[in-house]
Amino acid sequence: MKRLILLGTLLVGTLMLPADASAFDFSTIQSRVHKFTLDNGLTVIVMEDKSAPVVTCVTYANVGSVDDPKGQTGLAHIFEHMAFKGNKEVGGSDPKAEAKAMAKIDAAFEKLRAELLKDHLADSAKVALYRAELAAAQDEAGAFVVPNEFGRIVETEGGVGLNAGTGTDQTVYFFSLPSNRLELWFALESGRFYDPVLREFYKEKNVVMEERRMRVESSPFGKLFEEFLGTAYKAHPYGIRGIGHMSDLEMITRDEAIAFYRTYYVPSNLVISIAGDVDKAEVEKFARTYFGRLPKASRPERIGTVEPPQIGERRVAVEDRAQPILLVGFHRPANTHPDDAALSALADYLGQGRTSVLYKKLVKEGKIAVQAFAAPAFVGGKYPDMFLVGAVPAKGVTAEECEKLILEEIEKVRETPVTPEELSNIKARAKAQFTNQLSSRQGMAMQLAGYETLYGDWRAMFRELDKINAVSAEDIQRVARAYLTRTNRTVAYIETVEES
Repeated sequence: MKRLILLGTLLVGTLMLPADASAFDFSTIQSRVHKFTLDNGLTVIVMEDKSAPVVTCVTYANVGSVDDPKGQTGLAHIFEHMAFKGNKEVGGSDPKAEAKAMAKIDAAFEKLRAELLKDHLADSAKVALYRAELAAAQDEAGAFVVPNEFGRIVETEGGVGLNAGTGTDQTVYFFSLPSNRLELWFALESGRFYDPVLREFYKEKNVVMEERRMRVESSPFGKLFEEFLGTAYKAHPYGIRGIGHMSDLEMITRDEAIAFYRTYYVPSNLVISIAGDVDKAEVEKFARTYFGRLPKASRPERIGTVEPPQIGERRVAVEDRAQPILLVGFHRPANTHPDDAALSALADYLGQGRTSVLYKKLVKEGKIAVQAFAAPAFVGGKYPDMFLVGAVPAKGVTAEECEKLILEEIEKVRETPVTPEELSNIKARAKAQFTNQLSSRQGMAMQLAGYETLYGDWRAMFRELDKINAVSAEDIQRVARAYLTRTNRTVAYIETVEES
């Protein structure tokens, strides 16, 4: 959630939160937050804020790339793209004719897919024929598409910030609009999850495949990150990047995407969060009218696969012409674990910001790196995650040299507790970061939905300060000793090579 907020926060009206979070009584905010659940299982959270006539609306789907079926990696991301294509009422000019044309597309792709799955035994003439049939069917269906109609309606009615993000654990859709257009949001948003039309599916798959080429195959860090995850995880799907494998993306069908939608985009797996100039009674009325029509279905089960304990250090080198980059990861519990706050404090101390130990030792003093960093949990967080430290070595410096100093600093914190002054600064930064995430309507709406989904209670958000205050120097030392061990470590780095 923190990454999504940083990437997508739209400051349309800020909430008046004090700079000193420790002195603030969050009950003043809690009194403005209300929750209700529809008969079909959908949860709605409302925070009334009359300071400006705008409202931010968030749909938080408890599904991410971790839920991609085997052989269909990248599907959660693809469906996020599809959610902007509209439904039978928005995005198309003739639903019946379009449906017939889309059936031709599906049939053509099934023939092409069956032939491609023969691998080296595939008939190249048939492949060419089926590709031509697919292109012709797409052209026929394209005649009925009204491009970007969903976005155009939002923009015409004063909406801004229309966007979405697929994470490892969640998919979030959001935008802001004038508060007197609240019913329009309910009509549009419920429509794209009530009867979505996955139009231009195979064309949009090509867009996602191009994203993979850009973010992974053409990116040294992208390749390193993918190798790192695959090395760190042997069983759990956290070991697969959200963009998916190229071969899976090529073979996914529209029917498989529809099955994914019917499994995960059910009311019991969605949380609607609304913050702004609204009335809770009106919100409930609109919610029951529009989202109440979504059919009731069982909430999908959590993933049962558990990553087995690591029994020895793992290392992987990626050969590339790029400069070296070093990643050192340690398995850790999920974000809901009691050690989460102490691990966040440890990450702050080691490598978050210019005052951190690793930045001072590697960048400012040692001058062997141009960047040093740490993250308490960087894969997802709903399931056991990875604690990450790393560095970008300076010119002429190897990843191994940076690794040596990083491990020395980790050993120091394992042996010696942080000072009272350092602990105080860590807590001050944590509190400031926490309140900053709540400083906009969008940030507040996302956090409310995220905590409701992860903990089953949005009020858990307001217990964060208590967790921060409870962290001791001994806690930081204890989690360093427990998790930052050699056998629990995965090291990945780019090894710079000359072009052959």
